[in-house]
Amino acid sequence: MANAASTPITAHKPGDGYVQSFARGLEVIRSFSADAPRQTLTEVAGRSGLSRAGARRILLTLETLGYVSSDGKLFSLTPRILDLGFAYLSSMPIWNLAEPVMEALVAEVKESCSAAVLDGTDIVYVLRVPTHKIMSISLGVGSRLPAYCTSMGRMLLSALPEVELMKCLQASTLEARTKYTVTDVKELAAKVAQARKQGWSLVNQELEEGLVSMAAPITNRAGQTVAALNISGQANRTSAKAMQETMLPQLLEAAQAISRMLSVQRS
Repeated sequence: MANAASTPITAHKPGDGYVQSFARGLEVIRSFSADAPRQTLTEVAGRSGLSRAGARRILLTLETLGYVSSDGKLFSLTPRILDLGFAYLSSMPIWNLAEPVMEALVAEVKESCSAAVLDGTDIVYVLRVPTHKIMSISLGVGSRLPAYCTSMGRMLLSALPEVELMKCLQASTLEARTKYTVTDVKELAAKVAQARKQGWSLVNQELEEGLVSMAAPITNRAGQTVAALNISGQANRTSAKAMQETMLPQLLEAAQAISRMLSVQRS
């Protein structure tokens, strides 16, 4: 598993081993999203920054391999594309062990539970055990959210060296998603420092109004933060203060249990 503390903030510069055609293929795959699940060749080319001819060659290759389907005009990803994400999850058996712990936590606190890792300026969900739908955003494995305004993001950011943290915050698109969102870099750095010091993070309605979330670190045998675990709920049902007072011990215990399991896994 990649160590969250060593996640690069800036893209690597292409070197002698850089395969441009492969990189372009990934851009074509990333061009599909919830907002653009089916696209014409022109749309794919525009969203991936390629020429029509280049996009066409890649789409036809992906179609031949079974990752893309087409009705002759519109292209879309097939379920086989999930194999790429599951390859990561299956290579990290910790998540198979973590799921029962998360399910037990959800049963105890009656709130949704998720695990995520840091990828640049975003967090990426690697496991989720929901209860009620509490967000307008549909979340699942592979979903991405900005790190700066999420509890798991701030927990993961707290594991970065100070220089890397500032680079990440400065590279982030710091927008006020709600009236509560902190967007000042210095204030965010202070919030991250607080999460580092206390060993947990709480974000109150900064990502989405009405959403309260609290996260704890998942560490490896070396004590390095490699992921974060959170519980989230609705402010009108569970206030930030109530979540901290009644659910923080259970969250910390669950994160520590997963960390212990990770520490005995073979490298």
